[in-house]
Amino acid sequence: MIKPVGSETLNPLFVYDTEEHHKLMSEAESLPSVIISSQAAGNAVMMGAGYFNPLKGFMNLADAMGAAEKLTLADGSFFPVPVLCLLDNIDAISGAGRIALRDPNMEGNPVLAVMDVAAIEEISSEQMALMTQQVYRTDDINHPGVNNFNKQGRFAISGPIQVLHFSYFQNDFPDTFRTAVEIRNEISERGWKRVVAFQTRNPMHLAHEELCHMAMERLECDGLVIHMLLGKLKKGDIPAPVRDAAIRKMVELYFPANSAMITGYGFDMLYAGPREAVLHAYFRQNMGASHFIVGRDHAGVGDYYGAFDAQSVFTEMVPEGALEIEIFMADHTAYSKKLNKVVMMREAPDHTKEDFVLLSGTKVREMLGRGMAPPKEFSRPEVAQILMDYYQSLDS
Repeated sequence: MIKPVGSETLNPLFVYDTEEHHKLMSEAESLPSVIISSQAAGNAVMMGAGYFNPLKGFMNLADAMGAAEKLTLADGSFFPVPVLCLLDNIDAISGAGRIALRDPNMEGNPVLAVMDVAAIEEISSEQMALMTQQVYRTDDINHPGVNNFNKQGRFAISGPIQVLHFSYFQNDFPDTFRTAVEIRNEISERGWKRVVAFQTRNPMHLAHEELCHMAMERLECDGLVIHMLLGKLKKGDIPAPVRDAAIRKMVELYFPANSAMITGYGFDMLYAGPREAVLHAYFRQNMGASHFIVGRDHAGVGDYYGAFDAQSVFTEMVPEGALEIEIFMADHTAYSKKLNKVVMMREAPDHTKEDFVLLSGTKVREMLGRGMAPPKEFSRPEVAQILMDYYQSLDS
C-alpha cells in the first residue's frame, strides 16, 4: 500500500491506549482550557485521525506562513495549507504550558485535545492578509473560506497535541466517519491494491457516478473510496445525513459488490479551490488511496477560481516528489444526447452545448423543491427521491 506522506507508517495523534486516555481526560479537567473554533476543532480531528500525518500539532506562525507561501514548513517538509488554532482572547491560558482544547460543536464543550503550548503568537494584519491571499487567492470577505478564516482571532497557539475524541462525527455518523487508520485497514482487508478516491461535499448525480466508474476502469483500480466531507459547510449546501443517504442508495443499486467504500471525514470545508485540492490529495494518500480524482472547479465556490486551476496547481506549485498519490484529472462530465451516455466533455469535440444534458445547481434545487425529479440523464430516480423529500421538508 502507498506510504503516508512524510513517514513510513501512519502516526495518528488520537490516544488509543485506554489507561493513558483515562489519565489524560482526568488531567484535562484541571488544566486551563479554551473553547476553540470549529475550524480548529476540525484540524484536531484530522490530526487525531491520521489524515494530517506527520504533523504533531498546530503550526506556529513561521510554519503557517511557510505553508501558505511555499507549501513547505520551516524544516523544509511539505504541507499545503496553514493548520492553525486561532483565538481572539488568550486570557484563560496566558502563561500556561499545558492546556485543554474544548470542542465548540458539542453540548458542554467537552475536551477535544490536550496541548503542550510551544508558543502563543499574535498575527499581524499584514501576515493574516498574506496567508489569506496565498491560500484562497482572494481577500474578498464574501468568500466563505476567507470569512471563516479571518473571523477566528489573531492569536495563534501552537504545539503538539494529544487527541481525546473525534467531536460529533463519530456519534452523528457512526456508519460513515472513518479515520485514515480505519480506511487503510479496510483497504487491506478487502485486498485492494490500486484505489481511487472521490471527494464530495454534495450528493452524487449520474455524472459523478459515471466519472467514478470511468476512473476505476481507466486506472485499473480494485476499489473506490467515496470520501465525503462531514463538517461545516456554507449556507445552502445539503446536510451530510441527506448526502450520506443519497450516496448509499446510489452505491447499493449501481456499483458491484466490494467495489466501493462509503466513508467520511471530520473537517470544515475551506472552499479554497486549488490549494484545497492539494490538501485533499494529501490526506487521501494518508488514508491509503493510490489515485485521486480532481475534477473541474474542485473545492471551488462562486467564480473565484478558473475551471482547471485545481489541476494545474499540482504541476505549478507542488514540489516534485512531495506526494506519491497520482491525480486523475477529469473534465466536466455530462450526459451526451448524441451518444446516449455520460462522457467527459473534452472527449466529445464534435458536440455543442445543446448536445449535453446540463442543469444548473439552482435549477436542480428548484425542481427538487417542487417535487419534480431531474431527468434520468442527470440523476438516478432513487437518489432524486431522497433529495426531493429533503427539499420538500424545508417547506413543511
